[in-house]
Amino acid sequence: MTFRKLIFWPHLIAGSLAGIVILIMSVTGVLLTYERQIIDWADMRSLKPAPTALGSPRLEPEELIAKVRESAGSTPVAITIRSEESAPVAFSYGREKTIFVDSRSGEVLGEGSAGTRKFFREMTVWHRWLGAEAGPSQATGKAITGASNLMFLFLVMSGFYLWFPRQWTWQHLKPITWFRGGLSGKARDFNWHNVFGFWMAIPLFFVVVSATMFSYPWATQLVYTLTGTEAPAPIAKGKGGEGKKRKGSAKGEKKGAPAALESLPADAPLDGLNAAIGKAQDAVPGWLIVSARIGGPLSITVDKAERGRPDLRSAFAVDRETGDLRLTESFSGYNTGRRVRTWLRWIHTGEAGGFAGQTLAGIASLAGVFLVYTGIALALRRFAAWRERSRRPERRESEPEPAAARR
Repeated sequence: MTFRKLIFWPHLIAGSLAGIVILIMSVTGVLLTYERQIIDWADMRSLKPAPTALGSPRLEPEELIAKVRESAGSTPVAITIRSEESAPVAFSYGREKTIFVDSRSGEVLGEGSAGTRKFFREMTVWHRWLGAEAGPSQATGKAITGASNLMFLFLVMSGFYLWFPRQWTWQHLKPITWFRGGLSGKARDFNWHNVFGFWMAIPLFFVVVSATMFSYPWATQLVYTLTGTEAPAPIAKGKGGEGKKRKGSAKGEKKGAPAALESLPADAPLDGLNAAIGKAQDAVPGWLIVSARIGGPLSITVDKAERGRPDLRSAFAVDRETGDLRLTESFSGYNTGRRVRTWLRWIHTGEAGGFAGQTLAGIASLAGVFLVYTGIALALRRFAAWRERSRRPERRESEPEPAAARR
């Protein structure tokens, strides 16, 4: 067996085993490409026009929340303020409900597009856990997608070797670098498989490597090990439910985060919110988005760019009694391992590269769809050909002897 065959057969087997799961993750990856932009568009499209003219002073956050309380009967869990003059203020009541308010009059403009949010939430659940949102089935779904990610990573790396031509001439390069017309069946599938694999190998590598990191704690730990830095200690519940730091791996780096709340009581305290948000805006000149989590300990996140730029994000904890801010997270304060891990999070979606990066990640996911389709088609044709060859000796034995031979 040649070395090429030694790589090819595991490549074929891995693709056959994980093909359907990779197809699901690729299709949902394509649908999630422009999630943020589509949600923003759907929200703004569903809102009624702002009733006030630009240039009038904005209301304070606590005044706006009072208006929302009157309309919804409860307190939102988070508020998001954008620097654009015409942008409404968003109040979150959980994953699928957001109320938008005019920043100057306090009039409720609408709830945005709940259906759009629900659609993308369902796509995310399928992308991560094969449709299982909670319970033991979610762990099973995560295990399956994690194993499929590992096999996908092997497919990308082994495919990169298999796509290399035996000779570097245009005659040998053309069939694997561009689409050929007039082909059908096996020849067409082989051409498509090679072209998509050739052009998307590097983007797919980063997309799948980052996905593997999300699937396995050891992959996250490997990032810190390779960079020679210490992983942050996860937070574990101690006696009495108090959080305490525990030494060890990076497993569950986000464990201990407060659970998502749907709403708060209508009389939830808001003391110091105006001053805290004002101080956070002053602390980050050129801010674009300010988000404050109202439920539980008051925390504020300030972004100088859209989602996907962790180097332009700062997070603060707020002392409700004094109104003082304490910087809790800043990209410049991360060690090298945390910086790499954080960038990989946004490289996976392509948002680290802005709209162009999202588009490239979406094209890579689309390439994954065609790679699975052509790969399975080629595997089935190979299997059918093998079945045909295995039947030929039986047919020859069962065929009657020609009359001339009997004479």
